[in-house]
Amino acid sequence: MDDPLAPLIRSLHGEGRVRVWSVVITIFGDVVHHRGGSITMGRLQSLIERLGIEPGALRTALSRLARDGWVVRSRNGRNSTYRLSPMGQREFGPAMARVYTPPREAPLEHWILACGTNPPAAEALRVGDGVWLLPGAGGTGEAPDISGHLAVSGALENLPEDFREKMVSPAHRSAIEALAADVACALAMARGNPAPLDALAARVMIIHRWRRIVLKYPDIPAEIRPAGAPDARRLVAEAYHALLPASEKWLDGPQCDHPPLPEADENLFRRFRRGYMAPVI
Repeated sequence: MDDPLAPLIRSLHGEGRVRVWSVVITIFGDVVHHRGGSITMGRLQSLIERLGIEPGALRTALSRLARDGWVVRSRNGRNSTYRLSPMGQREFGPAMARVYTPPREAPLEHWILACGTNPPAAEALRVGDGVWLLPGAGGTGEAPDISGHLAVSGALENLPEDFREKMVSPAHRSAIEALAADVACALAMARGNPAPLDALAARVMIIHRWRRIVLKYPDIPAEIRPAGAPDARRLVAEAYHALLPASEKWLDGPQCDHPPLPEADENLFRRFRRGYMAPVI
């Protein structure tokens, strides 16, 4: 029988050596944070192995994260438990807002054109040398800090298609296309009543790819998106909520001698939806 996760696993491993420490951080933010914040080594290893990652690579990654102050380990008998350290929580907290912000529903009517050496905000898109276009309110609904920039604001009256094409670099476009292919695979799997561990592994791989995109590239609002370019945030939101019910079942139940994780925080089910509140860490 074919492995339903095979295309996603090939995608994860197909871009060079997997940075296992980064996958572990994704798991802590997406899987562990809303379930009390800690996870046993055995349960974490079961999930990592389903991603096609060797146990030895996980041990090396956890040692590195502990050495760098990202995670802390505690022992209960034979079981080791890991959680993000206070520093790790502080570092990851702002990223969670960018990862799980809902797709924008209302049209953008207010824009800022800023001039300066560096982009004034994560949402800023380069339209020329030292010239940046960004929404009047950032992805969190807050006005961007444009201090230090020459800036004008108002309505976006016209945007030719060649300018739209420049909004997305070839690397950004390639990343979104790979994400769209992964989402299509995950949605097909979700429709087939997947096993809980398979659903959770698929969810982790989708969020890991998405996290890498949102931390490297700005969102592209619909008003300036090139023709035919997918709405990446909406795609991820659809796949996430399709996989969520089955994936959470794996965390609700015991695994070998590892007890269920604590009950999920209600905010989990608001991710990518109106009312989501990024945790204050």
